[in-house]
Amino acid sequence: MARVKICGITCLEDAEAAVEAGADALGFVFYPRSPRYVPPAEAMEICKRVPPFVWKVGVFVNMDWKVVDMIRQGCALDVLQLHGDESPEYCRSFSNVRIFKACRVRDASDLEPLDAYSGLQAILVDGYHPDLRGGSGVQAPWKPLAGLSKRFNLVLAGGLTPENVGKAIERVRPYAVDVSSGVEEKPGKKDHARVAQFIQAAREASINNGDGNGWNGHPPEAIFHPKKPE
Repeated sequence: MARVKICGITCLEDAEAAVEAGADALGFVFYPRSPRYVPPAEAMEICKRVPPFVWKVGVFVNMDWKVVDMIRQGCALDVLQLHGDESPEYCRSFSNVRIFKACRVRDASDLEPLDAYSGLQAILVDGYHPDLRGGSGVQAPWKPLAGLSKRFNLVLAGGLTPENVGKAIERVRPYAVDVSSGVEEKPGKKDHARVAQFIQAAREASINNGDGNGWNGHPPEAIFHPKKPE
């Protein structure tokens, strides 16, 4: 079953609606230039109310390691989604948390650098926008991604909506799908009906394509859930 992440959560009302609709993960954007930015103190209060079986994902762009780790601990994040120019060494420097490395893709050539990030929990592919780091509504090119899910645990983002997520799952076979602008009333405010429609469409597409456990056969905890401290 393709997992569903609802990103750009800025308030408790939207978080609760996404959880009620069946979201597997919620994304909190800690990039101040984003219209979906949520201050860490506010995110911390929302995260306290998120059920333990729903994963909390922090989205960061080229941020100082110490600041990222402080926010990670304060919000009890399960996943760090690194959406900037973070190096493989930077990505691997965190412990006891899962890492998603995001990349903006125009064509197949943009996928070549991803081999350096092998071993991370997932690669998130977003549509390319020259200025925006996610949430642009630009669709990622699906055709060159078809084989990527065999090499990486692939999270597909970029221009997804309730209307096209089923086709995206059928063509790309991602481990998870990620939506923000496609289920909004306006930047930073979710349309709860569209959130529910998106999740339902993703579930139906997974069932119709004969998937029950994730495209690569990985249990969900292998992707989203952090390793326990030893």
